[in-house]
Amino acid sequence: MTLAYIRTMARGQTDILLSDFADRLIARGVRVGGVVQSNTTCSDSHLCDMDVRVMPDGPVFRISQSLGAGARGCRLNPDALEQAVGHVAQSLDAASGRLPQVLIVNKFGKHEADGRGFRPLIAEAMLAGIPVLTAVNPTNHAQFRDFAQGLELCLPGTMTALLDWAAEVVPAEQIA
Repeated sequence: MTLAYIRTMARGQTDILLSDFADRLIARGVRVGGVVQSNTTCSDSHLCDMDVRVMPDGPVFRISQSLGAGARGCRLNPDALEQAVGHVAQSLDAASGRLPQVLIVNKFGKHEADGRGFRPLIAEAMLAGIPVLTAVNPTNHAQFRDFAQGLELCLPGTMTALLDWAAEVVPAEQIA
């Protein structure tokens, strides 16, 4: 079982890195499942809209919601997140005959720390022998380590480190 993670970097950089990594793997013929996040700056706010793209080729879900001016609560739209989870779950159905060779989850966030979101799919992928890559922020790191039970591998947050990891977990002869 392979569960690798990077620690989150400056706002938005982790999302860009994971998205670029997924695109490079897909270009090399690797079957990639999961989601990557993109952020769009809102013209009327200092916040951004958050979208996740289901790998390899969509759909895209807006997982943020506007809570109005001055709101301080979590902007995550849990319904949209669960829709994305449902789409990724379909890719992990062994009956499809084309399981992903790598599962990328944009982050192990609060929902995952609380046992929801992509957490069950991460476990399912690991049990199926599919390597998983995610990002973890300091707030959820302890819960992630509890979940991973010592099976996790922390990678440097660089493209070179991610590509080296992929070369180890997806042998060249398996790239379709």
